[in-house]
Amino acid sequence: MLWTATLLSNIGTWMHDVGAGWLMTTLAPSPLMVSLVQAATTLPVFLLALPAGALADIVDRRRMLIVIKSCMVVLAAGMGMVVLGGRMTAMGLLAFTFALGVGAALIAPAWQAIVPSLVPKEDLPSAIALNSVGINVSRAIGPALGGAVIVSMGLAWPFLLNAMSFLAVIAALLWWRSAPVPPRQLPAERFLSAMRAGVRYARASGPLKATLARSIVFFIFASAYWALLPLIARERLAGGAQLYGVLVACIGAGAVTGAFLLPRIRERLGPDRLVAMGTLGTAVTMVTFALVEQPVAAAVASLVAGAAWIAVLSSLNVSAQMSLPDWVRARGLAVYNAVFFGSMALGSVLWGQTAGQFGISPALLIAAGGALLGISLISRFRLQAGGKLNLSPSSHWPQPLIVGAVEDDRGPVMTTVEYRIDPKRAPEFLSALEELAQARRRDGAFAWGIFRDAARTDRFLEYFLEDSWLEHLRHHERVTQVDRDIQTRVQAFQLGNIAPVVTHYLAADATAPVGNQPVIERKDLK
Repeated sequence: MLWTATLLSNIGTWMHDVGAGWLMTTLAPSPLMVSLVQAATTLPVFLLALPAGALADIVDRRRMLIVIKSCMVVLAAGMGMVVLGGRMTAMGLLAFTFALGVGAALIAPAWQAIVPSLVPKEDLPSAIALNSVGINVSRAIGPALGGAVIVSMGLAWPFLLNAMSFLAVIAALLWWRSAPVPPRQLPAERFLSAMRAGVRYARASGPLKATLARSIVFFIFASAYWALLPLIARERLAGGAQLYGVLVACIGAGAVTGAFLLPRIRERLGPDRLVAMGTLGTAVTMVTFALVEQPVAAAVASLVAGAAWIAVLSSLNVSAQMSLPDWVRARGLAVYNAVFFGSMALGSVLWGQTAGQFGISPALLIAAGGALLGISLISRFRLQAGGKLNLSPSSHWPQPLIVGAVEDDRGPVMTTVEYRIDPKRAPEFLSALEELAQARRRDGAFAWGIFRDAARTDRFLEYFLEDSWLEHLRHHERVTQVDRDIQTRVQAFQLGNIAPVVTHYLAADATAPVGNQPVIERKDLK
């Protein structure tokens, strides 16, 4: 039901995009202004991705989606009425497009984050591919339909029909009831601290950083043909709105065809070589657009572009999903979306300016060369490493014992772990600790360090700091099976087969009631 409703809504969105791009060619047909239409759509996702992800992780996602979609209905309908009345300007078009982009930015992390709750983990890659199929089926239908609507009904109707399509999603969300979740043992995260936790996780997650690096390089160059496609249709191919719609539809059709071939190709090539092959196909497409002036050849190139796009996009999306545990999923996907749309927005402006200075064909050839160069530059960043990791909660840390009550916002909190290590094995131990340090930072620590006793060469003291006592308790909930495995490998260096001694410290506060005992000295075995 959700997939079908989204398909209808995406058809409306593609009709809207075709209408907005073509409307700008009638209001201000410069390459920069036309490319700014795409930038106005994608820039809000870059600016608001992380706040949207934080909201999606701490509020009810279904209600959030319903409220924002309702606002988008009003915006799209208002835009259509302004166009219908003949009062739309170039800046007004960018303003409406930006406002709708804000709505899309706010719902994107929440929408992506609910997918794992609808299917088993082993079906997640197929579910993501199915979502991509839906997007590209709509891409195959919506643009062609949008071109036909513009010709037969006028420029206002793609926007009005888009407003109606949002109602399908609202109806599906009102019908859907998500599976019950266990009651929270801890209070919901605060907005700003949730954002900080999301950034901290992204900075400390190797698999997610590899995905982001591959995304930046691909999308900056691939954005060239998306940003310039209206001008390719109008100036390079001497066509109209219908030809533009056909080209976008061919991209969608190529993506749908590619999606059905993806499982077999991915199994043979793996995600890294699949992304390289998709990048090569994108470069070939841009060279064709730059050198060939035949609409049929451009349509064939668009089919190749669609297949290449789905190969890269689905591989990157699956890699991002597999790199994230549930507690930070929407925020991690928000960071991925920020990189995706930020790269697209930056590329749109860059290639619009380049085309304005040097022409459409030189801009496309430069972008194609950059995409090919990027294949070799980022080959060391491996995708989907997170898919091999068990990121489910381990719950192996016991609840800390405390003397008296501790306020949730009391902090910072320092945890120390005392190790006894054979000095001869110290280099191996310190190397293993580097991976543990990343795990500490992913799960909430804002600082980490390791010290060696000046008087005893076998005694090492690890410490990490967290914002508050509540954040430390959250760390207990966030520890995953992967973290447990890392911790086990580190503790294997311990002399005498005795667990390290763990101690918690609260920041000293003269006003805090502590009775007749020290604030903390809780020693336990983890």
